[in-house]
Parts: sequence; structure tokens; C-alpha cells
Amino acid sequence: MNIIGRRKIFLSVAAVLTVAAIIAVLFFGLKQGIDLAGGSLWQLRIAAEPSADLLKDFFRERASQGGVIGDAIVSRESSTNSFIVRTGEISEADHQRRLAALRERFGEIEELRFENIGPAIGNELRKKAIWAGVLVLLGISLYITYAFRKVAYPVKSWKYGVIALITLFHDVIIPTGLAAFLGWRLGTEIDTSFIVALLVIMGFSIHDTIVVFDRTRENLLLSRSSKVDLESVVNQSVNETLARSVNTSLTLVLVVAALYFLGPASLSTFLLIILTGTIVGTYSSIFVASPLLVVWHKLSKT
Repeated sequence: MNIIGRRKIFLSVAAVLTVAAIIAVLFFGLKQGIDLAGGSLWQLRIAAEPSADLLKDFFRERASQGGVIGDAIVSRESSTNSFIVRTGEISEADHQRRLAALRERFGEIEELRFENIGPAIGNELRKKAIWAGVLVLLGISLYITYAFRKVAYPVKSWKYGVIALITLFHDVIIPTGLAAFLGWRLGTEIDTSFIVALLVIMGFSIHDTIVVFDRTRENLLLSRSSKVDLESVVNQSVNETLARSVNTSLTLVLVVAALYFLGPASLSTFLLIILTGTIVGTYSSIFVASPLLVVWHKLSKT
């Protein structure tokens, strides 16, 4: 397959998806869950089984009567036949009062979970997540630069690291854009599991990219020619690793897809982000990273 020869098509697809994801993040933003923004989370099983709208109206009525909760985000979790209620931070005393009021209105209620996270803790978790991402990117860049130090011609080793970071941005921003769209359309929130999903995507994607780059390095070392045709060597390397990349990714996609459709609803967002990131990461390892290597080399010669 002449993948490098059709690089304009593949890079254009990647650019369109990346720009669309950036626009989604800028316009819709990311709807943060309580573990990042702070607040309270209830999981309630109500025997009367009211609708989510009826439960939301109850909290709105309490707020109009001087309550502390205000508008609540209510969603139904079908796997446990319960409701997930997200509100602002409340004290334990207010929690018990509201629970008593809920029982008075709706009858028998089983409280499966109650979590209360202050904004300071949420802010700390958010900062740690950002630092984790920065350190991962820095470590990956330094490692690739070191690992490819023996390949100085025709592409400097540090350029492999920079291209790897560009492809990682592509692999991370597209699932993030999807999360922003789902937050705007369905009210989906991101939490620490979303950060974990992005780190998983980064690890899987960089592994696939390094495999392709490593084969390119081996073929360049075998050539040992001052007139080596980088485009041909890179295209050969991509084709030699194509089946491995697709097969490895496909096994993960099948497992994650099965968990997404058959697993608990509480993990659906986490699994969808990983599923999207795996597909995008496989695409970038084959159709983005290596073509960018050739494009950068050609631009440096002009």
C-alpha cells in the first residue's frame, strides 16, 4: 500500500477531526463531575419509581422554599434500577433532612451511595491530573529522543519525539471533543475516570507509534546510504507493521466494545472514551505519525 503517497488525504482527515474536536471543546466546554468541580452525589433506589423529571422537580421545589440544594442533575441507572443525583455541596445535616423529605414524598428509599467532595479537593485533583498529563508527555518525548539517538540521518532523533507528541495531541483531543459534545447534548460529565481513560489512550497510542518508528529506524540503519529515499523507507516500514498494529488494536476494540454494550452504565463514558481513543490512536500511528515524518523532512529541505 502506498500510504505515504496518499498522505495528503490521511493528514486532511486527521486535521478535520482535530479542528472539529477543538471547536467542540471551545464552544461546549467540559462538564465536570463532582470529583473535579466539588459537590454531592446520591445514588437512590426508590420503590415508587418516579420519573427523573419528577425527582428533579422535587429538588427545584425545595430550592424555591429556601433549601440549599438548588437544581439537581438527575439521571437513571438502569443496571441497578436507581437514580444518580448530583447537586452542590451540602452538609451532613442537610443531607439527612433532604433524605427524610424524599422519603416523605416518595415513600421507601434505599440510599446506595452518598459522596460529598469540597471544591478544594476537586481543584487539587484537577491540578494533579494536569501535572500527570504534562509529566507523561515530557517523559515520552525524552525517551523517544534518547531511543532514536543513533538515527541522525536523514531525520534528527528529537523530531521523532516532537511528532509523537503531535500525534498524541490528535489522539487525546478527539475523545475530549467527543466528551464535550456529549456533555452539551446529553449532560455527560467528566471525572477522574476520564483522566484515566486519556492516560490509557496516550500509553496505547505511543506504544503503537514507537513500533512503527522503530521499524523505520531499523530500515534506515540497514540502508546506510547518503542518498536514502526516506519516503520509500517509511512507506515500507508502515506496511511491515500494518498488520500487527491493526490486529493488536482490534483485540482491544472488541473487548472494550463488549464491555461498553454489556457492562454497567456507570462505566459507559469511560469505555466510550477508551474505544474512541483506541481507534483514533491506531489511525494516527499508521496514517499520521509516519506521513508527518516525511512532510517535515521535505519541508526542511526546501
